[in-house]
Amino acid sequence: MPTSRAGTSSNRRPSCRGFTLMELLVVIALLGLMAAIALPRLTVSHALELNRSARQLAATIRYVQDRAITGKTPHRIRLEPGTGTVRVTRLLSDGTEGSTGESFLDRPLPAEGVTVADVTTPRGGKVTTGEVVLRFDMAGLGDFTAIHLRGEDDAAMTVMAYPSGKVTVSEGYVEEPQ
Repeated sequence: MPTSRAGTSSNRRPSCRGFTLMELLVVIALLGLMAAIALPRLTVSHALELNRSARQLAATIRYVQDRAITGKTPHRIRLEPGTGTVRVTRLLSDGTEGSTGESFLDRPLPAEGVTVADVTTPRGGKVTTGEVVLRFDMAGLGDFTAIHLRGEDDAAMTVMAYPSGKVTVSEGYVEEPQ
């Protein structure tokens, strides 16, 4: 007869390993809770990106205007309507344009999915293609400018820059200053 140690049996049942239904439900509930907290922070709405891009463009215009006046160095903002391209350059002493040397101005603007729909100035009218150059000399911006940004969901924001230095951001497609 086979001998065995106390508390053990020689007729072993195969071990059933796994999770109980209750353990699985707790894990699924915790994962759902974590996803509910994290997902809204990860997904940024198109409207938020459009709003952020308009405000960043307005801040960039204000900053470039201040730099041109206080530093007595002319700057340019180059916008390409129909695309999402906005570049800031500094006028060098030899008359050419170069980098501003400031990382704040070299970052991509506007956000991905946001385009410059058109740019309106008194001299150039409404420009929807090509390139528009905003000139900032030692007196600041020369002309009133309205920049219309469009998001992926076809929403619009308007950035208006005045020669006085004032820059406003409006929701929607606004053509006339208010």
